[in-house]
Amino acid sequence: MGNIVITVSREYGSGGRLIARRVAEQLNIPFYDKEIIAAVAKKTGLAEGFIREAERRPVRSFLFDLYRSAQNLSLSAQVSLAETAVIRDLAEKGSCVIVGRCADYVLREREDLLRVFVHAPLSRRCRRAAEEYGVRDVEDLEGYVSKLDKQRSSYYNYFSTSRWGDAHNYELCVNSELGVEQTAE
Repeated sequence: MGNIVITVSREYGSGGRLIARRVAEQLNIPFYDKEIIAAVAKKTGLAEGFIREAERRPVRSFLFDLYRSAQNLSLSAQVSLAETAVIRDLAEKGSCVIVGRCADYVLREREDLLRVFVHAPLSRRCRRAAEEYGVRDVEDLEGYVSKLDKQRSSYYNYFSTSRWGDAHNYELCVNSELGVEQTAE
C-alpha cells in the first residue's frame, strides 16, 4: 500500500474522533488530533489551553479581520496558520489519520488524500455526548450539541473556501449510527 492520508471531519457527538482512531489502529498508521495542538504549542510558544480556546472562539467577519490585519493577525488566524504548517508536515511524513482542524481543506491538493465526514442523527449525538463524553450539566443538550457544530462550521467556513459538512467536499460521508467499530470497518 502506498501512502494514504485520511482526514476526518465530524459532527459533535458522531464519534468521528473515535472512529478515526480505530481506523488508524486497523491500518497501523499514526493518528493525529490533540497531538496537533501540542505541536502548534511547541511551534508558537502558546499554551495548549490557549490554542484550544482559540479554536473554539467564534471568528468575526472577513471585513473585521481585514481591518485588524493592518494592525496584526487575529489569534485565530495565527493558530490556523500554525496548524496548517503542522498538518502539512505530518502528511509529508507518511500515511496518517488527521482529525478536524480543516485538514481536508489544507491537504486538498494531495493525490493520496481520502476526506471523510462523519455524521449521525442529532438524538444519537446527544446520547453519546451525555453517556460517553460525560456532558450532563447542560439544560438544553440538543442546543449545546448544535452550538458546537455551528462553531465548527463557522471556523471551517471562515478558514477555507469550502463549506463544512457539504458532501461535495469529501470522498466519503458516513453515518456513524451503526457504532464506532462497524463504522470504522
